[in-house]
Amino acid sequence: MVKERRRELSEAVLKEKSEKICAAVLAMPEFRAADEVFVYMDCKGEVSTKPLIEAAWRLGKKVAAPKVEGENMSYYYISSYDDVEDGYFHVPEPVQERPAMGAAAERALLIVPGVGFDLLRNRCGYGKGFYDGYLAAHPGHVTVALAFDFQIVDEVPTRPEDIRPMVLVTESRVLSGRENNGNVEEKTNDK
Repeated sequence: MVKERRRELSEAVLKEKSEKICAAVLAMPEFRAADEVFVYMDCKGEVSTKPLIEAAWRLGKKVAAPKVEGENMSYYYISSYDDVEDGYFHVPEPVQERPAMGAAAERALLIVPGVGFDLLRNRCGYGKGFYDGYLAAHPGHVTVALAFDFQIVDEVPTRPEDIRPMVLVTESRVLSGRENNGNVEEKTNDK
């Protein structure tokens, strides 16, 4: 259902909603404080990460994108859109081998995609577990998921190995977790 709704979005609406979502992320202290930003390369009607990528480059932040390598996913630095080409399942991936590594890379702000989410920030990905595997091996990241409002569903089934993003941003709200008491903090995104 979510994939179909994404396909129905016009380019203009996708761009408008994506810009609103990205503006909320750009205003976050976590984005401002990050030296490095790890982003997914959007495709197939996902929330566009281009505003985040371009803002990070303008601000002198390092940007890295994921590349699937067998059963795992790794991040590589990109400095322009020329650094990516069609890759795994036709998702743009880095072509240059400049691995994101070091202390700053382990603490980078990591932008997470998804098909569906619930209000507790449980995430339904694309079924291969690449993000959960990467985050289990690299737990120091601040994670922010981007989604359109219609991607929020009543409940997302979970497994023990699933890792929820710390923050979920849509065009109308920002959901962040307070793991110690099970509540969810919600702010309206009125930009």
